[in-house]
Amino acid sequence: MREHGLATEAVLAELDSRRARDPDIDAARLFGLVYPTGRDDLEHVIVEANRRFLFGNALNPFKFAELASLEKEVVSMTGALLHLPEAGGGAMTSGGSESIFLSMLVNRERAKAKGIDRPQILAAETAHPAYAKAAHYLGMEVVRVPLDGGGRADVDAARARLSPATAVVVASAFNYPYGVMDPVVELAGLAAEHGAGCHVDACIGGFVLPFLERLGREVPPWDFRVPGVTEISADVHKYGYCPKGASVILHRDADWFGHQVYLYDNWPSGLYGSPVVAGARPAAPIATAWAVMTYLGVDGYVDIMRSLLGTVAKVRAAIDSIEPITVVGDPIGPVLAMRSDEIDLYAVGDVMDDRGWNLNRNTQPPGLHLMLSPAHASVVDELLADLRAAVDHHGTSRGVGARYA
Repeated sequence: MREHGLATEAVLAELDSRRARDPDIDAARLFGLVYPTGRDDLEHVIVEANRRFLFGNALNPFKFAELASLEKEVVSMTGALLHLPEAGGGAMTSGGSESIFLSMLVNRERAKAKGIDRPQILAAETAHPAYAKAAHYLGMEVVRVPLDGGGRADVDAARARLSPATAVVVASAFNYPYGVMDPVVELAGLAAEHGAGCHVDACIGGFVLPFLERLGREVPPWDFRVPGVTEISADVHKYGYCPKGASVILHRDADWFGHQVYLYDNWPSGLYGSPVVAGARPAAPIATAWAVMTYLGVDGYVDIMRSLLGTVAKVRAAIDSIEPITVVGDPIGPVLAMRSDEIDLYAVGDVMDDRGWNLNRNTQPPGLHLMLSPAHASVVDELLADLRAAVDHHGTSRGVGARYA
């Protein structure tokens, strides 16, 4: 720390300088990590909600009862979208990884009550790394399920890998690598037959699939309407369009949610309780999630999704027209992966990097990855023109590694 503080102007100038060296989150040239809408009206709501709750603390729901009420309403609104039964429960978390962690904690506790010493998580090769992370922290084991030809969890392979130690079966709706849906009905059925939980990872799809359905798109069953689905995670800070970190973890049964809550009073200062990993929690993500969901409403989300689907259709049509590259699988929404058996897409990605686009890399198969956001509508023609040029004119790959974006 400096011996003497800097003036306000100097502090903010330094922050501006550092921010300018990172990718511009408002330029619509990122394809993951942030999900801009390009809407000034929505950003105004977000900024004002953040400002009002910037210094709040969600640790004590008795002290800040209205803040606790806002969280309950976010959970309730999300639960309604995902058809959570009235008896269900849930909480807001800092993000998808924490939502997944808490779900795995609940399944571990239930498995240990049955005498299982090292519970297993049955998850496809495309499942988010948060499952492996949770297993590492919680003393569980991940059993990986290979994929079928469409990039989905192979149901027969999953059935063959069930064991007495299986605590939970994971289904992605939809997965990150390819944007395709796992067969949720079949996987949830396996879990129910086995007496295991079924966690649907809808961290990406939770605020996409309900609005696709309302637009008349065919969406395979995936939410709490599917028998056997016991938990769902859904991130409000992805396609719910509020800032990090705001996610929701939902449990079909309230007693499952009870395993998630920690209470302690064996110290001099009374009862301590928390339904999530953190104790002190920032109030702003809770209030902002509530504000965005309340401001947009179902109709607002449907309108955004309608526009986003137009961008997705334009990108997919362009990829289909570029002969050496193809889309991996049959993605249902705004997440797309590209592959090629003829050209090095990593080299294409290098050219796109040089042109200011931040496309992501996949490793299996080697290729490029995009998460499209509403703001990409304003740059999609330029993006596709640059992609065509990069396919036609690229050198050898510079060896840029694939990193989760």
